[in-house]
Amino acid sequence: MDDLVYKEESYKIIGACINVHKELGCGFLEPVYQEALSQQFEDEHIPYQKEKCLVIYFHGKPLNKQYTTDFVCFDKIIVELKAVKTLTDDHRAQIINYLKATKFKLGLLVNFGEKSMKYERFINNY
Repeated sequence: MDDLVYKEESYKIIGACINVHKELGCGFLEPVYQEALSQQFEDEHIPYQKEKCLVIYFHGKPLNKQYTTDFVCFDKIIVELKAVKTLTDDHRAQIINYLKATKFKLGLLVNFGEKSMKYERFINNY
């Protein structure tokens, strides 16, 4: 079995998300979790950029339209938050597109909308 991409960093991020979910539970809107997670990242000394704009290129040229992801942590991991009953393929496609656009290796899709926090790891194979 291959080693996990950015294992230590992703464990820290997921741990911070678990701590937020333990305290807040489910039922809030995504911006509440985003703000709480920002504070948790600071408390745990996890470097992050909130609402990072991602440039999209077409034929090697940047487009005016940009994606905005919830977080980029450690300057190399995309963290996209959801607060929904269940994750869908549309949510998964969103983070896959973010990875394609940035060439980052790892994306974490985190859902605070369930009784227990759920997350999925996405590796950029593009």
